[in-house]
Amino acid sequence: MQKKVRIIDIAKMAGVSKGTVDRVLHNRGNVSETARIAIEHVLDEVNYKPNIHVSAISLKRSYKIIVTTPEVSLGAYWESIHNGIRHALEEYENVKIELQIFTYNQYDIYSCRQTFEKIAGFEMDALIIGPTFPEETINLCKKMDDRDIPYIFVDSTIDSTAPLAFYSADHYVCGFMMAKLITSIIPDHANIAIFQAVRTGDKSANTTVLRKKGFTDYLENNRCSNLILTIPFSVTEPEDNEMYLSRLFQSQREVPAIVVLNSRGNFIADYLETNHIKGVRMICMDLTAANVEALKKGQIDYLIGQEPEYQGFSSMKTLLEYLIFKSPVKKQNYVQLDIITRENVVFYKRFNNTVY
Repeated sequence: MQKKVRIIDIAKMAGVSKGTVDRVLHNRGNVSETARIAIEHVLDEVNYKPNIHVSAISLKRSYKIIVTTPEVSLGAYWESIHNGIRHALEEYENVKIELQIFTYNQYDIYSCRQTFEKIAGFEMDALIIGPTFPEETINLCKKMDDRDIPYIFVDSTIDSTAPLAFYSADHYVCGFMMAKLITSIIPDHANIAIFQAVRTGDKSANTTVLRKKGFTDYLENNRCSNLILTIPFSVTEPEDNEMYLSRLFQSQREVPAIVVLNSRGNFIADYLETNHIKGVRMICMDLTAANVEALKKGQIDYLIGQEPEYQGFSSMKTLLEYLIFKSPVKKQNYVQLDIITRENVVFYKRFNNTVY
């Protein structure tokens, strides 16, 4: 086993005192440029990893971090992101962190706007944002930039902003993959119904826009002749879905394929099951508890997973290491995409229980 490198060892190798090394590690200043360069050279040479528990105690300060995301519900996508954030905090349990969480209705632009305006003036050391609506996010980020408050995006990133980092799937690639998968299991020239969530304020989510672009680009690039039917559905008023779906199946004799551009594929699967509609191939996003159950029943053919817990964990971990150690940060962090089927979901242990 490799011997752990101590601060006293680094000091000897760099030809400085332990106190000087400690000041460099914790970014306390009062160090000459020559000493700093010598110490950083040794740190790189030995691949030094700071001890978070010792460092946190020595810092003797607290950090106020705000997290703002869409609302969280049991077994759903955003719960997984918040689980990841919580697990990162558990790893840094000796750091004094004051965490405040503010959620908003991702299907209501006014809810998002109100929440973002509320937190914009709060005192904080850093912010994690789960963005949905671009304009509202840009306005919040401008206020953070003016105050020199670092922020990290989780789930997606927004153009015209300057986050410290983002952890997200490549949503354009998600849409591209969905098109490739669905066209591989349906006849040529077959109809494809794309379901988009209805949002108050008549604005599509940033992720939906990117996925739809990737989807249509795949069809265009491969000269697919499938007729695309864009169908609304409501998360906040599910009773309307009966109307939307009834209209679809009344107007179209055959709807061999359904694509849901967000994590609510189970809504459509429930309708198909209740109305005994067979033979529809279906693909949607995210390994939520409800989607996984529909997948196991054979109502959904493919789910695209985007590692939400990893996104949440990494966003908080990166933010803390930046605040405490001034660690360098990689800005672009795209997560891997999992293609889950009825056949391979059994190998994901966390989906073998009733509760996700």
